[in-house]
Amino acid sequence: MYIKRRLNEELETFKNLRRCYAGSKKTPHRYLATVGVGGNIGDVKRRLEHLYIFLKKDKRVTLLRTSLILKNPPFGFADQDDFFNSVALLKTSMQPKLFLDYLMRLEKKFARKRSFANAPRTLDLDIIFFDNRVVKTHKLQIPHVKWFERESVLIPLMDIQR
Repeated sequence: MYIKRRLNEELETFKNLRRCYAGSKKTPHRYLATVGVGGNIGDVKRRLEHLYIFLKKDKRVTLLRTSLILKNPPFGFADQDDFFNSVALLKTSMQPKLFLDYLMRLEKKFARKRSFANAPRTLDLDIIFFDNRVVKTHKLQIPHVKWFERESVLIPLMDIQR
């Protein structure tokens, strides 16, 4: 069950009452990763719940906290359904490149198909921050490019920082 709140004509938030992922588990993992989570194909809220259950069981990461879910319009390719976005805080011992590969495998596990830039998708996982690292390669940029301009990142980040 979710508590739904309308922020304005375009934005709504959903707070999950059944599953609240928040805790300060002790973990052997070294690095704190902030991951943007989203999608706009199918039952995204349910898919996010399944993703979080999977992450809680996976020994390669420790799920520390998840934010509310924000429903927001797409950008880039606008002729598609609204997105549902969230943020997850994870601990991992993987280096950034390996962690990116891990996230891409997770997207594939949850039926992500890459057709074109900003296309509709079942699941999108983006590294927003990775500890205090700055990475600039062809395949990976940390912090995520333009994270500070996107409501789909800022509103869930504000929720997770409470």
